[in-house]
Amino acid sequence: MRVMEAKTQISVEEYLETSFDGPDCDYVDGEIVERNVGENPHSKAQVNLVGFFFNLPKELCLHVRTELRMRVALRRFRIADVAVFAGEEPAEYVPSSPPLVAIEILSRKDQYAEIMAKFDDYRNWGVAHIWFVDPWLRRIHVYAPGSLQEVTAFQLPEYGVEIPASVVFE
Repeated sequence: MRVMEAKTQISVEEYLETSFDGPDCDYVDGEIVERNVGENPHSKAQVNLVGFFFNLPKELCLHVRTELRMRVALRRFRIADVAVFAGEEPAEYVPSSPPLVAIEILSRKDQYAEIMAKFDDYRNWGVAHIWFVDPWLRRIHVYAPGSLQEVTAFQLPEYGVEIPASVVFE
């Protein structure tokens, strides 16, 4: 006989008022979903990406954020390692409009199914560019519905921006 673990449901309001010990958590349909803590290779890739976007010309109006709660659906909140918003800076404390780019960086304990579910949420929300960084294998990927495609550079053709893998892993 298999025993099912009961999960505690909390409201959106409770989630938004909760502070967590350690990294912030995602919220999916009433359940708190823990995120894995990044280690040095994860952190370095994150800093390199943030630095790249921070140093772009201000005229591009690209605004980079890390570890930001975003409302991807009525009862779903996701936290991207890096999010890049285009145009006006996000004014909401918890943005409900999608960023141009959502970037996830692999932590050693991440599970493929969980990452893909998060990417599906981003795509359904309307995120135009969903990127995945594997700092352990030093590879970068672009999400296409249901799959990851390895690339040698991330691209935002509408802005003339290209980020080679070498920049991510400097």
